[in-house]
Formats: sequence, C-alpha cells, structure tokens
Amino acid sequence: MSLPRYKMTMLALSLGVATAIVGCSSNPKKEVVDTGPQSSEQVYIQKAEKALERGQYTEAAKQLEALDTYYPTGDYTQQAQLELLYVKFQQKDYEAAITLAERFIRLNPQHPNVDYAYYVRGVANMEQNYDGLLRYTSLKQSHRDVSYLKVAYQNFVDFIRRFPSSTYAVDAAQRMKFIGNELAESEMNAARFNIKRKAWLAAIERSHWVVEHFPQTPQVPEALATIAYGYEKLGDTQTAQQYIDVLKLNYPNLVKADGSVNLRAARSEGSWINRATLGILGREAQTSNSMDQEQEIQTTEKRSLTNRLSFGLLDRPESQSNIPAPKAGNEPKANTE
Repeated sequence: MSLPRYKMTMLALSLGVATAIVGCSSNPKKEVVDTGPQSSEQVYIQKAEKALERGQYTEAAKQLEALDTYYPTGDYTQQAQLELLYVKFQQKDYEAAITLAERFIRLNPQHPNVDYAYYVRGVANMEQNYDGLLRYTSLKQSHRDVSYLKVAYQNFVDFIRRFPSSTYAVDAAQRMKFIGNELAESEMNAARFNIKRKAWLAAIERSHWVVEHFPQTPQVPEALATIAYGYEKLGDTQTAQQYIDVLKLNYPNLVKADGSVNLRAARSEGSWINRATLGILGREAQTSNSMDQEQEIQTTEKRSLTNRLSFGLLDRPESQSNIPAPKAGNEPKANTE
C-alpha cells in the first residue's frame, strides 16, 4: 500500500533535515593552532601595564597570560604573575585569584613580594562570602553561610604569623577584626534560634564559643546574657548566678531589678524596622563590609601602578588616610568575689 502524497513529502523533508544535522555535526571543528609568542616579554609587560593604566583588565589579562605561558622562566614572569593576580581580583574572578595566589606561593616561597599573594588570597576568600545583592542592603551575611569567611580568617592568621611586619599586616588585622564580628554574630544568630526552640544547652554552647574565641566582639554581652538565661531555664541557678554576677559587674543594664537576665535588652541586632524589612530599612550607622571601607578611603586621583597593586596601601596621596586601628582592652572583667 502506497503512502499518500503529502506523507511522502513530509517523510522526505524529515530525512533531509536529519541528514543535514548529522552532516553538520560530523564536520570536524577547526583546531586552533598556537603560533607561539607574538612579541618579546618586554613588549608583553609594557602592553599589560598600559592596559592597567587605562583600566582595561581584559586586555591586561591577555598580555600577562601570554607572557606567563611563553616565558615561564623569563625576567618578568614573577611580576606578570603578581599583576595577573591583581587583574583577576579586579575582575571579581576570585576563584582564579585564589588559584593564582596559591600557585605563586607554592612556586616562589622566598620571593620578596610573596606576602602580597598571601594577603590577596585572604581578601579574595573574604569577597567570595558576599553575594552581589548584599552589598546594597544591610542584610547580614553572618546570618547566612560563613564558610568562606572562616577560610579567609585562617588565611589572615597564617599571613600575620608569617609576615608580622608586612605592609599589609595592619589591613589584614582590621579584616580579621571584621570577620571575627561576623563569625560571632553567626554563632549568636544560631543561639537565638536555639532559644526560640527551647534548646537551652545548644544556645549555651554557641554563646560559650563567642566568649571564648572572640572576647572583644560586640556580641559578648548578649552571649553572657544568653548563657545565664540558658542555665536559668535548665534549673542550674548556681551557674546562672555566676554569669549574672559578671553581667552586673560589666553590663548592669542587662540585669533586671529582680536579679534576672534582661535578654531582650541584650539583643542589639537592629531596630524592629530593620528586622521587619530584612535589613533594607532601619540600617544601623555601621560599615557592613571592610571592602566598602577600603573604597571609601580611595580618591579619584590618578594612582600609580604600585598603588593599584597594593590595593591603595602603597604610594598613597596625602589626602588618603588609614582605617583606624582597633582598640584593645574591651574584654569583660571576671567576677573575682
């Protein structure tokens, strides 16, 4: 039995299209042939620096990657690797910046500027913790995943231990202070959740961690109050009273007239408007990101290559100022009675 004419036409068209698709997919792709270096290493580095001066990071990366590829043992290779590390950071390609930093550290452990690689590795891990939307609100990153912040903190600990006199040491210490506040807030956020579900012991453990590891953070008063409150709920009045005595000595406003803990007063995470709008309104007058602090101290003046590569720490114009150093001595006093 023969097929109707219109079905024969459709079958022919289908076979034709299928044949064309198979034919296209079977065509071998043209291989990209590497023709080798197109310039000397001096020309590559000069082109890269001119691109950096103009803020053309894609072109700068192209020249620096070519230099690194074709002249792996050249006179400008290490300089190119450090500048490429800076370029990737400026492009917000933090994964690449971390990879490049770790490679430079591994290959050049005695290089005079290896501290820069250690420093940028920590900053890049710190930046990875922040979602783009969070930069434009006061939503607290500490109430989300803080895994990258923990890695960054360890990066800075390692950096300061190895290079305590580095040009970047003061800034790294400031970043550690900021991260410490974020990690402490993350723990206290978990403690608040445990209080709501009446998991008193879990709330106590979270608060103990804050007091033990970050005794100079703003979360310490709430942590002490939470510990006292938790022991009260567990029926351990003796231990609870010990922490209440510490509160009376250091933060008397957190203890009510009847001697119980004023947990509501201890929670200073923001106004009710701030919480109700998920942090968008009612924002406290505090800087939420240390990279924002860095941007505030930069000016629109023309910056030297050294100034850019050091994130503004070297060759700074006189109009720029340092971020104020953290003050010590804010630990709560112990009750010695």
